[in-house]
Amino acid sequence: MRLGGAPWLTLILATVLVGIHGAARAAGPVGLDTLLRWGAKAGPLVVDAGQVWRLVTAHFLHRDFPHLALNVLVLLAAGSGLERLCRRRDYAALLVAAGLATMAGSLGSSGGVSVGASGLVYACVGALLVLGRRHRAKLPARWMSSEAAVPTVLVFLWMGWTSVGVDNAGHLGGLLAGLLAGVFLEPRWHPDTGWLRPVGMVVAAVVVTGGVVAERSVWRMERDDGFGLSVALPRDWRGDVDGQGRRAFSNGLPGRGRATFSAEAIEAGEPGDGSVQARQFQQEVLVQGAPSPEGRTLKVTEPVAARVGGRSAQRLHAELEGPGGPTHLMALFVPRGEWVYRLVFTWPAAYPAYREVVDRMVAEVRFDEPSVLREARARALLVPGAPGPLRALGGVLRRLGLPKEAVAPLSESVRLAPAHVETRVELARAFLEASRVEEGCHAAAEARVYGPWDTGALEAGVRCELSRGNVERALERLVEARRVDPQDARLRAAELALRTVLEAAPHR
Repeated sequence: MRLGGAPWLTLILATVLVGIHGAARAAGPVGLDTLLRWGAKAGPLVVDAGQVWRLVTAHFLHRDFPHLALNVLVLLAAGSGLERLCRRRDYAALLVAAGLATMAGSLGSSGGVSVGASGLVYACVGALLVLGRRHRAKLPARWMSSEAAVPTVLVFLWMGWTSVGVDNAGHLGGLLAGLLAGVFLEPRWHPDTGWLRPVGMVVAAVVVTGGVVAERSVWRMERDDGFGLSVALPRDWRGDVDGQGRRAFSNGLPGRGRATFSAEAIEAGEPGDGSVQARQFQQEVLVQGAPSPEGRTLKVTEPVAARVGGRSAQRLHAELEGPGGPTHLMALFVPRGEWVYRLVFTWPAAYPAYREVVDRMVAEVRFDEPSVLREARARALLVPGAPGPLRALGGVLRRLGLPKEAVAPLSESVRLAPAHVETRVELARAFLEASRVEEGCHAAAEARVYGPWDTGALEAGVRCELSRGNVERALERLVEARRVDPQDARLRAAELALRTVLEAAPHR
């Protein structure tokens, strides 16, 4: 029986672990942001930003001194024994393969932040257990091959499963890699088979790890029936409703590395291009130098025209000082009838690859039929010939920016209930928004006949004159409507806007 000399590889690895932790502590408190900066495993940064190297560097980092001390002590015990028992290249290959298997298990289970050499320790112990059982008659370190070692490993696993913040999947991956390697490892006194065994272990670990990374890199399509909006997201992004009608998603990282997406539907009241909402967001949320929900605003660009999901939109960019450092923000304002969809993306400046993630999300935004429209269609089909469901369907279609489709159900509703003024007003608006001006003006005039003092009918007349380009006549109609309802703030604002337009117009 022949055993190796001093376990230099284990001693070097332990020294490196201590040195890196000391260097990290010398740079400041070892918090989550520090660990990410130094190369901790973080699922979003591995699969979204393509930083696969974190699956290696994470092993050299530790949260605190007790975490480091426990790993180094067990590594010196188990690793030294395994290095002396096996050929050094086999031992080095085991460490590489176990490291990859550890992070593959961790990544496959969770995208959270993980650090530490625990997986390497479990792999060494697992390999010694199997190798010791196979050659127990010749091994001097009988405690490693005895039945007493198995309960010890189980106790450590149980402690991990019952503790908070422990990467149990990573531990299990390292242990399984060690157990499997122990089947193929041979002690030094057996004939040398060359590089086949160590290369095979590393290649197998690379293949498994690559499969896990590829599986976690798959994107999913997130759909919201209420908004009628679909967007592609990385698989592990988490989402919730924030209680204010917004859908919010993030990559799950706090502070440094955090990327987010939120969607909100804003009721504008009138069809537009989103520029009003963009400037309002700029003036109220992205105030220069003031804090915002995503950080302190440093710089904002003016809104520019864009295309999102086949629709015209307004886009603005901002640079923020977020909780985790410099952060980019992009907000898109996409009009859809009387609604404007506000889509806000943020990503860390420290990881510019996230810009590609955001670009893909924007490119795959789709606008679907919202549930309110499907329900309106269903009611109109279930109760054929009833004016109410037809009126509701037409109103929903018009408010969602489909005035051409709204004309047919509204016209039929008017035919079935000709005295209903609200339906005639909706029909007039649908004609006008579909650029059928004369038909819209005729429908507005008929609405005025059936409801001479109805503010909706009077307002339809205002829209008619504006569509014809007659601002003065529109103002006269608006003054009539104001006499009927002088307390209507919306009519008051419209009158003020029309008067401002007339005052700014050149005199003839």
